[in-house]
Amino acid sequence: MTLLVTGCAGFIGSNFVYYYLEKYKDRKIVGLDKLTYAGNLENLGKLTVEQRKRFKFIKGDINNKELLEYIFEEYEIDGVINFAAESHVDRSIYDPQIFLKTNILGTQTLLDVAKKYWYRDGKWKEGKKFLQVSTDEVYGSLGPTGYFTEKTPLDPHSPYSASKASADLIVKAYHDTYKMPINITRCSNNYGPYQFPEKLIPLMIWNTLNHKELPVYGDGRQIRDWLYVKDHCRAIDMVYEKGKIGEVYNIGGHNEKENIYIVKKIIEILRKKTGDKEINEGLIRHVKDRPGHDRRYGIDPTKIKEELGWEPEVMFDEGIEMTIEWYLNNVEWVKRVISGEYMEFYEKHYGG
Repeated sequence: MTLLVTGCAGFIGSNFVYYYLEKYKDRKIVGLDKLTYAGNLENLGKLTVEQRKRFKFIKGDINNKELLEYIFEEYEIDGVINFAAESHVDRSIYDPQIFLKTNILGTQTLLDVAKKYWYRDGKWKEGKKFLQVSTDEVYGSLGPTGYFTEKTPLDPHSPYSASKASADLIVKAYHDTYKMPINITRCSNNYGPYQFPEKLIPLMIWNTLNHKELPVYGDGRQIRDWLYVKDHCRAIDMVYEKGKIGEVYNIGGHNEKENIYIVKKIIEILRKKTGDKEINEGLIRHVKDRPGHDRRYGIDPTKIKEELGWEPEVMFDEGIEMTIEWYLNNVEWVKRVISGEYMEFYEKHYGG
């Protein structure tokens, strides 16, 4: 079996490659990644010699139909897991078009090519599946109570989440119209190794270590449901292997935390680990809240638990300790992935 994993050099994609090749010793992955600022081949640098024999990397864009057709022909692709996406809300506010191009048109191009190679004589080849990796942000914002279920109406509030919701609907349409074998997963906020340091947790870890200000939007009381990345990888694998065709599965762990709690927890852990007294809550700087900022996300994972037997294994207190330890042990990785382009964006966004 050969799986096409798009966005394989990004945060969640690279973690999935490690997980999948470790679990399935007889399977192969073709990894496709455009290698934008957040995609980094170094994320895959710890594959073993044996795993490298079962992994083929190709640099390219999911909008490149000719390249996708070459991949499907050359490697006889059995399934697609689509991680490829522009995923940072703040960047989508500055430049929405790139998010629409990659997240919507790129997904549609992938679907078209998969349909071309998997649909023959009026029926789908056996064992094929397209899994779209999405986000709970497509549901919009929750009030102080309740949870997102798979039946919650889509109500995205940022160009990023709107582009992901649109992609989900395109994937659903290919199932409804062509009976294409698909699943859609919608996860809560991920954290863990290899996350690009523009996202909340790695950004706060890095800034804290370097005694830089910790920019917190508004009052910092926005609530997110946090999911350790390996738990997410397990869930994706289970949905791909056992998920009912055409279904959506929400992936979350009832690990809801306020952003300001996260920041203070990182300060507390790093102060303890390093013994550095300059690490304290005085580093926190409240900045103007971003436009369209959702107040709370919370996922009800009942469906995936009852149908597939998945539930998270890593609770937040354990996961944040492991994550901080990973960044402490990989300081040079962070230095290398923070490019000039990233620093320019950081100054533009937080400098004022």
